[in-house]
Amino acid sequence: MEISTPVRSILAGKGAILWSVRPDDTVFNAIEQMAHHDIGALPVVDDGLLVGMISERDYTRKIVLVGRSSRETRVSDIMTHDLVTVTPDDSVQECMRLMTNHRVRHLPVLEVGRLTGIISIGDVVNWIIGAQSAALDDLENYVTGAYPA
Repeated sequence: MEISTPVRSILAGKGAILWSVRPDDTVFNAIEQMAHHDIGALPVVDDGLLVGMISERDYTRKIVLVGRSSRETRVSDIMTHDLVTVTPDDSVQECMRLMTNHRVRHLPVLEVGRLTGIISIGDVVNWIIGAQSAALDDLENYVTGAYPA
């Protein structure tokens, strides 16, 4: 299996839509967007620049467990500031290493400082499953003689 495949390959399969929130949005608005789009995290963008990430994990740990109000708390109050990022040329293997070492589930993808996408642990797992399935199909075709010469 080729785990040196670049992140841009995963992004190409995801499409170009990228949802985000602003730092001054309410946490309620961010959670509402995540639920609507069936995603677990959103980039926080201010004047076109990535300034943080907000996730369901941030919500549960920094709002629910401490009794804060999501309708009154701003995204900037609970977002993650110190982000681990990748570029479109980084490998899937590098994404797995970063996600494991930093215990994150979402990696913003930056190209020349500009946010171009988000890679989730689910994206990485789906890519690995697809790559393994293709490798098994190729092996089966080779063994049965159906592999093109």
